[in-house]
Amino acid sequence: MLQPSELAYIAGLFDGEGCVTCKKKATKRKDRNNKVYNQWYIRCELSMTDKDTVEWLHETLGFGWCKEKRYNNKPHYKKQWRWACGYRDALQFAKLMWPYARVKMHKLEQIINHYEPYDKNLGDNVVDLTLEREIRKLENARQYE
Repeated sequence: MLQPSELAYIAGLFDGEGCVTCKKKATKRKDRNNKVYNQWYIRCELSMTDKDTVEWLHETLGFGWCKEKRYNNKPHYKKQWRWACGYRDALQFAKLMWPYARVKMHKLEQIINHYEPYDKNLGDNVVDLTLEREIRKLENARQYE
């Protein structure tokens, strides 16, 4: 079980260094005579030059993958490390980060909204976006009183 302080730290790190992709992408299927299909590409990733931080993120979350990002044609680039997850793991990550995210909040909502209507087995851990928006509005209003 992750602590709220860890979730907030990861969300801040992800807001600054992360990327969310949730879109349909034309993909050739070699196993189907190179026929092109519009498939969903859903992924969350974070890249940075500090290997220890990326490995800590991977160990703390317990899902996704972590490896070095290579630039074969740019040898003068500093080594970069990447943590990434896709599809159902991206949904799990989006639900963890959404309450704490600011910059990537709407992109994380896209992942949640993509899976929510179709999956009845998500359990009671699905974020109620309408309720959360109202709570955030009230919190923001209190800050400026």
